[in-house]
Amino acid sequence: MIHTVGIDIGSGAVKTVLFASEGDRHTWVAKRVERIRRRDPLALAQEGYDEVLEEARLKPADVAYVATTGEGENVKFATGHFYSMTTHARGGVFLRPDARAVVDIGALNGRAIYIDERGKVLSYKMTSQCASGSGQFLENIARYLGVAVEEIGPLSQTAQDPEKVSSICAVLAETDVINMVSRGIPTPDILKGIHLSMASRIVKLLKVTGIKEGVALMTGGLALDTGLLAAIREEMVAEKVNVEAVSHPDSIHAGAIGAAIWGAFRHEKLASLGAKAA
Repeated sequence: MIHTVGIDIGSGAVKTVLFASEGDRHTWVAKRVERIRRRDPLALAQEGYDEVLEEARLKPADVAYVATTGEGENVKFATGHFYSMTTHARGGVFLRPDARAVVDIGALNGRAIYIDERGKVLSYKMTSQCASGSGQFLENIARYLGVAVEEIGPLSQTAQDPEKVSSICAVLAETDVINMVSRGIPTPDILKGIHLSMASRIVKLLKVTGIKEGVALMTGGLALDTGLLAAIREEMVAEKVNVEAVSHPDSIHAGAIGAAIWGAFRHEKLASLGAKAA
């Protein structure tokens, strides 16, 4: 059995997980997530690493591989770095073995990834970084409306007459919201309208990947936004997409999970090659 650590540095948070692996069996040992909030992501990566080792009563020498993903290529104590699309795909399959797509909705952009049962990426589609379908955009709007982030989903689901945000660009979409407020549109209707606009783009991304049926797992910072998930399910029905959109309590850790599992795989491969060379 070996221990590996996965660290996913995103635009909004740093996620760290510790796994114990033996062949194809991977067991979750510890996890951490820290919102960046203007702090140094590399310092948060070090803190998360130290904390998961302390929880498991391990020392750095006990870790076979430290794998980073996302913006983590500059973590000095890392063994290797993996592309975030492959880590989210593998982490998604770990959380939901029946998932055939992963929809990663992060702070700056979103992407739909079509995968097979092993977590291999078959195709993908991404939004642009200035898109209004991102976590940072939604947080900015919530701040303007005076709504706490954890209230966004529940409030959205109480909407009576939602009004969609038409602009794809985040700056123009924020102007749309300001106009809605001046017209007296209730906050729940504004939030549900934003969710529906985001959901429409997400469902379109999924359709382009080629997935026709099965389960699509939401990952990333917005995966636990219940209002967004409900809106995505509505859009799936409206667009006649026979795909079940689901989330998982640990969806935010998907990238870090995939990094830790890929780290275990790479470690075993390198050990095997070293044994053959000897």
